[in-house]
Amino acid sequence: MTSRKFRSAGALAATAMAAALVTTGPAFAQRAPGGSECRDPSVPLSVEEARLSSTLPDNDNPSVPQSRTFAQQMIEGGGFQSFGPALSRDLCRTPSLKAAQALVRTKGEALWRSAVKRAQRPGHAAGDLPYSDDRPLYWTRLQSTAAVRQWTPGFRLSGTDRTALITTFDRASRGMLDIDFPAGKGVKRVIMSGFDPYTLDGGTVGTAPGSVGNNIRHGNPSGATALSLDGTRYKTKDGKVAYVEAYTLPVNYPEFQRGYLEDTVGPFMRPGPKRVDASITVSQASDSVFDLEQWNGRYHGVSLGNDNFRSCPPVNGVPQLAVDNNGCDSTVVDRWGGPKTFSLTDPPQWTTSTLPMAQMIGARTGASIPRPPGDTWPDPSVAFGVVWHTNYTEFPDCASTARVTRNDPPPSDYPPATAPVPPDPGSCSYSGGGGNYLSNESAYRNTLLRDRLGLHIPAGHIHTPDMQHFETSFNPSDGTFDAWRLAIVAQAQNLIHVVADTTH
Repeated sequence: MTSRKFRSAGALAATAMAAALVTTGPAFAQRAPGGSECRDPSVPLSVEEARLSSTLPDNDNPSVPQSRTFAQQMIEGGGFQSFGPALSRDLCRTPSLKAAQALVRTKGEALWRSAVKRAQRPGHAAGDLPYSDDRPLYWTRLQSTAAVRQWTPGFRLSGTDRTALITTFDRASRGMLDIDFPAGKGVKRVIMSGFDPYTLDGGTVGTAPGSVGNNIRHGNPSGATALSLDGTRYKTKDGKVAYVEAYTLPVNYPEFQRGYLEDTVGPFMRPGPKRVDASITVSQASDSVFDLEQWNGRYHGVSLGNDNFRSCPPVNGVPQLAVDNNGCDSTVVDRWGGPKTFSLTDPPQWTTSTLPMAQMIGARTGASIPRPPGDTWPDPSVAFGVVWHTNYTEFPDCASTARVTRNDPPPSDYPPATAPVPPDPGSCSYSGGGGNYLSNESAYRNTLLRDRLGLHIPAGHIHTPDMQHFETSFNPSDGTFDAWRLAIVAQAQNLIHVVADTTH
């Protein structure tokens, strides 16, 4: 596999969308004399940005905090410690909104490219964290959006314009704005997504004053996979060259509702010489298995996002119904065909995968991957299993809270002795095979795009094993954690290559 970025100057334009963030600060403020300081630290940060100040307890003495915040350790561990200060200095020199718009896009794309380069050059990674670690990108992005949020420019800046600047930087630093493919025949174009770290609150705690639980250490192997594959190419079994483009998604509902995924993937599903041949979403699940999700549900919002928001919490322990309930149903923005008024069937309650299940399972993609410590997959000849994941939960009657789970547990053999039962006609979804969190939502939106644009391409979702395996309670990284990430990423790469091999 080789790596090459195949960009054009006219790559996908940024779409300014409102971001669900806490507050935007003063509309206008003068810089201090000389322009050396143009930041107002009293402006509240977003929920995610507020975690920049979180500190873990010392591993050897949990009654005292570590000497640096966790974010500092991630940013410096990735060699990105100069990025945020440089962005702040450049913001201080920015004379106009137009210049600021160009700056945040350029800087966001530069951060993404730096993270990709780090992930794909094992022997040249800056910092003391492993080259494959996805977390430095996440925490550097938050440090940067915090700088834009607290920036006090020397010109009038509305709250709406500031939010648009933050959104542009966010999308650019996720690889969403520099996606491009070679045109024409003789090549295969594959796009895939990963996710940010999530469930960063809670976990094991120490007694150090002001310290946080160790969940903040979480990374995401799907995000690490995206960094490892973005801009790569390789020769497929039929002699064509496959080009892979990747991006990462936030673990927040509002950005999905505003079209983050559709604005990224949709332009490459429309007719044209650069239309994709496969579109794959990837996220993290549990255990020591890759789940290939068959059915994706429209219902969402039961669990908290990284912004501590959920749109469809249970009421007195009982799930809300989807009927006339925008909060519990994924909706599509107008520019991608969203209906003007709420409809229970537009978009539909269910979508399905068109990934090549038989080939992905039969390829034994884990045979060449070293098993990480604690791997529990029963076949020792592979790193992780690959299973056709066919279960889901539905409301058979959309007006009743009664739920039924089908195909549970899904068989590990392929093909199964008994064909899986599809969702009942007229049923409402409660959870797809990937649940009703943002993993399922990414799968749903991606396959819905495929269907609405009339494509017959492989599209679907891969759930990876869980990589949150640490040797210690509070150290930010260790050999076991790194081994799980490396193994998951390597097998995920193999699975995505199988998809490319089977496209026509």
